[in-house]
Amino acid sequence: MNLESTRRRLTERQADTVQRLTQAAVEVLGEEGFAGLTVRIVAARAGVAPATAYTYFSSKEHLVAEVFWRRLAAAPVEDSDQADRADRVVAVLRGVALLMADEPELAAAVTSALLGRDPDVEHLRARIGLDIRERLSAALGDSPDPDELEALELLYAGALVRAGMGYGTYEKLADRLEISARLLLE
Repeated sequence: MNLESTRRRLTERQADTVQRLTQAAVEVLGEEGFAGLTVRIVAARAGVAPATAYTYFSSKEHLVAEVFWRRLAAAPVEDSDQADRADRVVAVLRGVALLMADEPELAAAVTSALLGRDPDVEHLRARIGLDIRERLSAALGDSPDPDELEALELLYAGALVRAGMGYGTYEKLADRLEISARLLLE
């Protein structure tokens, strides 16, 4: 998968460096958590000079947001021809909620990172939000009600923050999202 970086277009070699950095970030998060993560530690793990790492990532929040963006972008888009719209919406919400279910340290870090003020994080947050909006819009079908779409976005965002704060697992979050989405769509 060749994703464009937040900051610039990448050559194949640069894309490999970014891939190594994002993979190293996931490893460090699993061992040290978000508090123990630094761009310098990730750079060392990836075999990259810290200055090189900082040319790609302005902060640890930017690095973690990039990890989430790459996972979301690689996740399959739900088939909009399946079942009814509630089932399609639930599939989207469940899919996004479970992207990091097996990696609680990464999941908690993503919540913290996405709340950051770093301009590169803000850019990724907008890309992530647009991707989720497009998935939900497609799941709702032709001409979705804007208020309904926004309510589903708020439902997801609130659930992400709640899970990031440690109020339940991402599996339970996915179940709660299903119940809440069905109530909203009735």
